[in-house]
Amino acid sequence: MTDDYKIAIVDDEAHMRESISQWLELSGFKTVTYENAEAALAEIGSKFKGVVVSDIRMPGMGGMELLKRLHAADASLPVILITGHGDVQMAVEAMQIGAYDFMEKPFDPERLADLSRRAIAARKLTMENRALRRELSDGSVLLRKLMGTSPSIEKLREDILDIAFADGNVLVSGETGTGKSLIAHAIHACGPRQGKAFITLNCTALDEETMAQHLFGPSKSADIHPVFDMEDPCTLCLEDIGGLSETLQTKLLDAIEKMESSVEDGEAVRVRIISVTSLDEGSKRLSDQLRPELYFRLSGLEIAVPTLRERGEDTLVLFSRFTQLFAEEYGIDAPEVSATDAANLLKAQWPGNIRQLQNLAERVVMQSQHGPEEVSKLLASAADLPPDEAPGEKPLKEHVEAFERMLIDNALRRHSGSVAKVMEELVLPRRTLNEKMAKYGLSRSDYL
Repeated sequence: MTDDYKIAIVDDEAHMRESISQWLELSGFKTVTYENAEAALAEIGSKFKGVVVSDIRMPGMGGMELLKRLHAADASLPVILITGHGDVQMAVEAMQIGAYDFMEKPFDPERLADLSRRAIAARKLTMENRALRRELSDGSVLLRKLMGTSPSIEKLREDILDIAFADGNVLVSGETGTGKSLIAHAIHACGPRQGKAFITLNCTALDEETMAQHLFGPSKSADIHPVFDMEDPCTLCLEDIGGLSETLQTKLLDAIEKMESSVEDGEAVRVRIISVTSLDEGSKRLSDQLRPELYFRLSGLEIAVPTLRERGEDTLVLFSRFTQLFAEEYGIDAPEVSATDAANLLKAQWPGNIRQLQNLAERVVMQSQHGPEEVSKLLASAADLPPDEAPGEKPLKEHVEAFERMLIDNALRRHSGSVAKVMEELVLPRRTLNEKMAKYGLSRSDYL
C-alpha cells in the first residue's frame, strides 16, 4: 500500500491476530495489532492513517463499543468487524451505526484484503480532504505557497496581510495562471474570518437560475445553502465576476445594500465578497462589464497580481520547486538545469504565467529520463520568441545571481539542509555559503 497507511487488528485471540496480520502483510498491507479494545483506543484517534479490523466479541470492551468510541473521535474512520455465526444481527446493527463492513467467521482472506484495500482508499481520500481544508484555512501555509523573493511578490504578500484585516469587499485582478484563486483564499485565511465558511462560485460556469439559488435562494436542493441567508460571517468568492448577468447584478447590489443597512455600528458585514477577474489581452475591462454602482461596491479594495514575467528570478525559484515536487511524485531524480537553460527560463514571456511554468516543469521531469538534451530543447522552446516580441535583456549580474541562487536552493533541498554536504557539492567554504544564503534569503531550517 502507499504511504504509511496501516490496518489495526484488534482481537483477544493471539493466533487470530497473527493469522490476519500475516495474510494482510502478504497482500501488501502494513499492520499493527492490539490484544484488546482499550489498547487500541489508547493509540488510535482522528489522525490515524489507516483502518481498523476488530473482532465483535472480546472480553471487556467488545467491537460494538469500540466502534462507538472510535467514531466519537472520528466518525469517518473505517471499522471492519469480524463476527461469529450467531452475531449477524449485531453486525447489521453495527452497520447502521457506521461500521464500514463486516465479515463472518470463517472469513475469506481475499475478501478481507479487498475490503481493506477499499477502506484504506476511502480513508486516504478523507485525510487528503482534511489536509486540503486545513491548508485552505491556514493563512501562513497559503502565504508560503506564494513563493519568491522579488519586490512584486513581497509587496503582494504585504498587501494580502493588510487587506485580510480590513473588512471591505476586494477585487483581485490578474492574468490567467497568476494564482488569483489562491490569493482570494489567503485573504480569507489570514484575517478574522479564518475558519469560517469560504464559498466559491464561478459566474460563468453556473447558469443564472443555479447562481441565483446559491446566492439568494430559494434552494431546490438540500445541498445548496444560499449565501445571503447564512447567519454566520463568511467570505464569498465570485470568480469571473464579469460574467454575472445583469439581472443577478441588480439582485446582488440589492442584497449588499440591505445587508449593509442592517449592520450596527462597530459590526462587520456578514458576507465579505472577494471578486476575481481576468486581465488577459483582449478581455473587457470589468468596469465596462458591471453596473457602475456594483463595480464600486466590489472594488473598494484591490489587489493586482503580478505576472510571472514581472517577477524576475522568481521564475527559477518556482521552476526549481515544481521540478522537485514532480520528481518526487514520479519517483525519479530532479533534472539538472544548465546556465543556458536558466537563461531561457528567464527570457520566456510566460503568457500562461505560473500555470504554464508548472506544466512545463512536469514535462521537463518526464523528458529528463531521455537525457539533458531533451530538457534543454523544452526550455529553449519556451523562450523561442519572434524578435519583435523578445523582452529587453537583463544585466548579466542578474542572470548570474538568479542561477547561483537556484543552484544553492537545489543543493539544500537535495541534502535536506545539510550545510556540510552543500559545501562539499558546490565546493564552497562555509563563510562564503553562509553569506550567499543570507544574500538570497535562504534559511537552512526551511529544508530540514
